[in-house]
Amino acid sequence: MKNLLIITVVFIALSSCHHADKTIKETIGNSDSVAINYFTGDGSVDTVTAVKVIRDKNTMEQLSGFISGKLIDTKTSCGYDGTIHFFRNDTVVQDIKFRMNDENCMQFSFEEDGKLTATELSPDAKKLLEAIKR
Repeated sequence: MKNLLIITVVFIALSSCHHADKTIKETIGNSDSVAINYFTGDGSVDTVTAVKVIRDKNTMEQLSGFISGKLIDTKTSCGYDGTIHFFRNDTVVQDIKFRMNDENCMQFSFEEDGKLTATELSPDAKKLLEAIKR
């Protein structure tokens, strides 16, 4: 009985850790386009230096896979290097901010169920965002 209780608690804990991943993946997974605003790259949001629109399904799937990755503690004092807006039928379904030019703050952040949530912005995600910007 004790082992069953321990297994149940561990299962619930692990399941709750991945809840946000699945939720954001479902929210952005059916998008038909993505717009990315790139800022100056120093964490400030005062200047948009590039805007890219993506309609390629493979690129959108790669991006959503990175965004729905590993949950991390949200770092609120890092600033942002850009924003990502997922659209479905010309309506924004999710806004996401990202920081990729500071090793201590590499994250995607977004509102989910009224709460600020963050996932890791991996080196591969950074490469994809840089490639899209070119």
